[in-house]
Amino acid sequence: MSQSNCLPNSAWLGNEAVEGYLDNAERAVMMAKAARKIEELFDILKVDHRNDHNTRDTPGRVAKMLVEEILYGRYNAPPNITEFDNAARYDQLIVTGPIDVRSTCAHHLMPIYGVAFIGILPSAEGKIIGLSKYDRIVQHFAARLQIQEELVKQIERHIVETTEPRGLAVRISAVHMCKTHRGVRAPHASRMVNSTFYGELATNASFKSEFLQECASLERQ
Repeated sequence: MSQSNCLPNSAWLGNEAVEGYLDNAERAVMMAKAARKIEELFDILKVDHRNDHNTRDTPGRVAKMLVEEILYGRYNAPPNITEFDNAARYDQLIVTGPIDVRSTCAHHLMPIYGVAFIGILPSAEGKIIGLSKYDRIVQHFAARLQIQEELVKQIERHIVETTEPRGLAVRISAVHMCKTHRGVRAPHASRMVNSTFYGELATNASFKSEFLQECASLERQ
């Protein structure tokens, strides 16, 4: 198990993994405890979860959703990386996307949704990883309380540490419902776009420009 994305339990940062992750029994205990706390919250908000047929089982459903879906990436190990020999010694830019992003804002617990693009400059002497793994990596790090500025860096760090590419770029374009459904109530066309660049994709202007052009082309499609 990689410890690169784990912190001691005393930290418990919302977008970092819980040290050691959780097994099935530990997740079940967490869901049961969380359901009881959500019941308490409903009592405070004067929502009848005992007699109302619509909300009777809601605390349990919400607790299960949080542990097994919304925050899944905190309690489970990152996906295994499938590697293939770079037999053709391919060393040019690979861009994959759009990859669906579904996350939750750490500030207001509202959904973040959009797309990610990943650019990879593989090493001719190295390995090439299975294309679907990039989707799974994005999904894994999005499944926790996030801010977009840190999400791109977590994805970058994990791919760099596990695959050692010559260069890497991660770009996310997303809608934040903490902005569209509350506060200023911005239109859904309002998005946040940010990128991070590593290695030759940070230092080579030609590769960086090619990556951004491919992102624009893929998003239009």
